[in-house]
Amino acid sequence: MTNEPIPFNRPSLVGRERDYMAEAVARGQISGDGEFTRRCHDLLKRELGVPAVLLTTSCTHALELAAILLDIAPGDEVIVPDFTFVSTANAFVLRGATPIFVDVRTDTLNLDERLLEAKITTRTRAIVPVHYAGIGCDMERIGDIAARHGIAVVEDNAHGLFGARAGRPLGTWGAMATLSFHETKNFTCGEGGALVVNDPGFIARAEIVREKGTNRKRFFRGEVDKYTWVDIGSSYLPSDMLAAYLLGQLEEKEKVLASRKRIYERYAHELQPWAKRAGARLPTIPPGCDSSYHMFYVLLPDPDARTQLIARLKSRGILAVFHYQPLHLSEMGRRWGGQAGDCPVSEDISDRLLRLPFYTDMATQEQDRVIEAMFSAL
Repeated sequence: MTNEPIPFNRPSLVGRERDYMAEAVARGQISGDGEFTRRCHDLLKRELGVPAVLLTTSCTHALELAAILLDIAPGDEVIVPDFTFVSTANAFVLRGATPIFVDVRTDTLNLDERLLEAKITTRTRAIVPVHYAGIGCDMERIGDIAARHGIAVVEDNAHGLFGARAGRPLGTWGAMATLSFHETKNFTCGEGGALVVNDPGFIARAEIVREKGTNRKRFFRGEVDKYTWVDIGSSYLPSDMLAAYLLGQLEEKEKVLASRKRIYERYAHELQPWAKRAGARLPTIPPGCDSSYHMFYVLLPDPDARTQLIARLKSRGILAVFHYQPLHLSEMGRRWGGQAGDCPVSEDISDRLLRLPFYTDMATQEQDRVIEAMFSAL
């Protein structure tokens, strides 16, 4: 058995990525919104059944675009889960909003919808649920609450592309949703993202804001005889080279999901005895949820047990990593009054959660080594 290091993540070539990038060069257009961007848009619209998808340079930028489209301004409040990446909050903070942190559920680690309504005020403008690890939030209840209060929902679906809840794709429940194509995600182009527009009323302005505040898209469609500055905006278009790489990944959707499901289910099956002996907990997929199989994590009984397991795996050349720190306890979170005890579940799991190596082309022998090392650490 090889002793080559096993990384936490490794980007995988799964289809025609190289061919498409070469074709993009041959076409003579590698800037944004070329042939491959259009094909990515068409594929994602078809697979998700949505009115519009717009590729962006990152999921962070897609969230910023959503914040602009909602006219988020100083004095507004935006509700976000406490256990998430900083961009979920930062995109709205950049527009002057105050983030309102909500604790997460103990089972899925998603925003706890039971705590949601108590956090809503007359200043609440948006709710941003995150489908952690590719498991859908309770979008039925979140949607009902949001609708009663006239609040927009923007799904941060960085983890959940092609996952579903109640048979409905994640990213299609809110007015808008965002996707990530970062190197660590199931489908990647290194750095990239997308805005999914479910409410057609946002499409026209989304095109303008994404194109630096100009009506350039209308010009290229022949709807105006010249384009000019008509709104605020920024440069959110990724290179068509990145879109070419991404298309090669997206076209292999079924192969990618099948591989990740196989790896996930093997971890889940093989590590059950380990978890019982270690006093640890494995991930939960509730009934009615179709996972995107973005990651596999374990929840150790205490921080010391996690530290020891990280060291044990590292000694065998295996990289396992923790995840988010509670936003309310961060330096920025404390500026909005965050204090210890505000989100007890988030505080607890952040100290105990460990993500295991997980990537699309992970070999059986590599997974064997991880599983064996987990047992040897008992």
